Amino acid sequence: MEIKEIQNKEIWENFLLKCKDKTFLQSWNWGEFSKSMNEKIWRLGIFDNEELITVALVEKKIAKRGIFLLIPHGPVIKDTFNNFTVIKILTQKLKEIAKQEKVTFIRINPIMERNQENIAIFKNLSFRQAALQMHPEASWRLNIESSEQKLFDKMRKTTRYLIKQTQRNEKITVAKSTDFKDVKLFSQFHDQVSKRQNFIPFSLDYLEKEFKTFSQDNEVCLFFGYHDNEVAAGSFVVFHSGIGFYHHAISVPKFAKLSIPYLLLWEAIKEAKKRGCFLYDFWGFVDPKEQPNHPWAGPTLFKMGFGGEAKKYVKTQDLIISKKYWLTYIFEIIRKLKRRL
Repeated sequence: MEIKEIQNKEIWENFLLKCKDKTFLQSWNWGEFSKSMNEKIWRLGIFDNEELITVALVEKKIAKRGIFLLIPHGPVIKDTFNNFTVIKILTQKLKEIAKQEKVTFIRINPIMERNQENIAIFKNLSFRQAALQMHPEASWRLNIESSEQKLFDKMRKTTRYLIKQTQRNEKITVAKSTDFKDVKLFSQFHDQVSKRQNFIPFSLDYLEKEFKTFSQDNEVCLFFGYHDNEVAAGSFVVFHSGIGFYHHAISVPKFAKLSIPYLLLWEAIKEAKKRGCFLYDFWGFVDPKEQPNHPWAGPTLFKMGFGGEAKKYVKTQDLIISKKYWLTYIFEIIRKLKRRL
């Protein structure tokens, strides 16, 4: 086996099309987005006798928490290959890059199923569980290959009722947009949501660059729910490699009783079907029964009403390169407590 950088977008994307477990965070365009945010990236491929068996997008992060390498929702491994061998080879290469770039630690946000075998892989390679996740460690996902009617019929009874109720309300409308100018409108409401829910919002610059990058391949769409022509809810959806991703969402408190986000999400699912997607990823899941006080518990209950199942990944893993890592660890523990995560 050998590992080398991949320079060809077609090779990268064609490989992802054949893989089952993946998210847009390992897409070619996410790498382009990272570069637009002034981050250094590596697109690594592991080959077995010239056959590509794994890809891993690596980002160099320079942040308050420290300087580190990150693999977001990766590596993406071809189903038939041994995970331990792949992670071991990849780790060796990451250590080389870490030394060259003088980073404090290596962070992998795996897309591998959370089971004892996969957890042991990282433990045996001297990784430790990170104090704080950067991207979801579990998602709620819905297979959308069935007809619209069958998908609707499998929803929770309350969810179906609320969608029908909003559809009957003549004052409620839904619009979808691929217009770059509408990102600013979305961002304004996103800031309001962050203040109410006590989290740090993505900046307008971040949202605009993400939208611009994925729009080049028609892989992004904004959805807005209106009441009397006034924005009541919205979502920022990415479509990649046969999956629709519910990446960002907004809702205005004064319209909460109208349940507009239910209709909005249903419209996004139907759009994903029109685009030929086989899966809808609701992005971010916590078990409401196990963690009822978690900030994501309420939104997760909302997502679960549409049907589907939880997909839990191995928790975020860190490989310590420098003793400075412990400053990051303390910083993240404090942030985790503040956010009630």
